[in-house]
Amino acid sequence: MEYKFTAADFDQEVLKSDLPVLVDFYADWCGPCKMMGPVVSSMAEKFDGKLKVGKLNIDDNMAIAEKYNVTSIPFFAIIKNGEVAASRVGACGAPDFESWVQSAL
Repeated sequence: MEYKFTAADFDQEVLKSDLPVLVDFYADWCGPCKMMGPVVSSMAEKFDGKLKVGKLNIDDNMAIAEKYNVTSIPFFAIIKNGEVAASRVGACGAPDFESWVQSAL
């Protein structure tokens, strides 16, 4: 299952999550973000029960994007126990992305 995070639920759904959380910081107008969409979605299936996966629209949630110093998108962060455990910027292939997620868990 893939979530849509907002400022209203970010603390509860991400920072207080029992599972590590992969947050995809994106914007609707971003081509590379759209390209990574299916790759990110596939992580929800592959790591079901081990990882919560969701997207955060930076245009609608600018304060959170600023808090995490998101200056380029797509930006991905894996947050464990309320802290960023790993992050990366830019589009990549599915095997490379899956390997990054696996190493961060």
